[in-house]
Amino acid sequence: MDAEILVCGGGVAGAMAAVAAARQGAQVLLLERYGFLGGNATAGAVAQFNSWQTANGRRVVAGLAQEVVERLRRYGAAGEHHAFVMSTGHRMDRVEYAPEVLKLVLDDMVAEAGVQPLLHAVLVAVERQGRRIASVQVATRSGVATLRPQVVVDASGDMDAMRQAGAPFLELDAGEALQPATMMFRFGPVDFARFDALPAGEVARLAQQGFAQGHLARAALHAARDPFSSDGWFNISRLAIDATDALALGRAEIEGRRQAWRAAQYLRAAVPGCEAGRLLAFGTQVGVRETRRVQGEHLLTAEELLQPVAFDDAIAAGAYPIDIHPAAGGELEYAALGADHAYQIPYRSLLPQGLDNAIVAGRGISATHRALAAIRVMTISMAVGQAAGTAAALAVRMPRAAALRQVPVDALRRRLLADGACLA
Repeated sequence: MDAEILVCGGGVAGAMAAVAAARQGAQVLLLERYGFLGGNATAGAVAQFNSWQTANGRRVVAGLAQEVVERLRRYGAAGEHHAFVMSTGHRMDRVEYAPEVLKLVLDDMVAEAGVQPLLHAVLVAVERQGRRIASVQVATRSGVATLRPQVVVDASGDMDAMRQAGAPFLELDAGEALQPATMMFRFGPVDFARFDALPAGEVARLAQQGFAQGHLARAALHAARDPFSSDGWFNISRLAIDATDALALGRAEIEGRRQAWRAAQYLRAAVPGCEAGRLLAFGTQVGVRETRRVQGEHLLTAEELLQPVAFDDAIAAGAYPIDIHPAAGGELEYAALGADHAYQIPYRSLLPQGLDNAIVAGRGISATHRALAAIRVMTISMAVGQAAGTAAALAVRMPRAAALRQVPVDALRRRLLADGACLA
């Protein structure tokens, strides 16, 4: 069961990391707790990939992320790229997709690349020797297995492998709180011709009314349309928790379903286009926006995103705004960017301090709370995952295998560009 590269976490960041590494010829094992891949994109049922481009239409995310969308469309399971108006009144671009079919797409990509998926498995312990991870124990349906990878890619969201390895983590600053989680729910049928035609002011009024009356946990009426039906996946709950606390996470799952039920009743009673709808399904899990953030070789800040700073070691780009969902209250903090504003993510923010053969991807990279509010979205996470997997594959081919800091950044960037990624 050993492999050169172990990817912990089969969400979209981890899946892209595994595929990227395997396509470079590395032996890759992909560890995932569920029986399917996708994380928040499938189990969390987020159902839309947001912010592929700047406000004026310049593409900043492509590569494997774009391939995912193209494969979804071959299944008839993704809509066209289009703009929509958020409850804040700001415009955003997105691709809506069917979460269940995304499971098939990720299965296809992993299988074709030669990745070995290890599903229904959880990390138990990490043995560290000096600055290197020597072995990883995982609990599987066949028992506990000990793995000895050359490189560990932690894309688990909660940075479970890095925690077990003793990596340093960032703290929240005074006045900051972890962004809340969300229980997505499927509701339908919806008359989207009427729902989408609602003026932004009327949407805001209905959202505020539902929040003030206690029907909605946040003042929003945000939905992604299912490509196969007239149903929508609604993102209008709010769960202020630390999702690394097992008891708190369980309580949030329960409360999230209650919030979804109340919200569904309000949609039926008050929102045009939703009168005939019913609550049809919950996400398999709550969608978690933020938990642990590793302390890396570079701390990416919101100020660097807003300038934006051009990094010599940029390995991904993004244009999603700073979008902070507060732990309490109905509003969110949303800082829109300029018409052609994009930012870069440096390779150093993927490298945890004190470990030589580990790299991270997804929402746990080295970024401040405010910077994470922009770069946490799934499009950018896929781009970062592709970079992390590519770097891991380059590392295991070096004379002294798995020296992530010694990976030539120019070679990494050339490889990413050749594979269709956007770096600026």
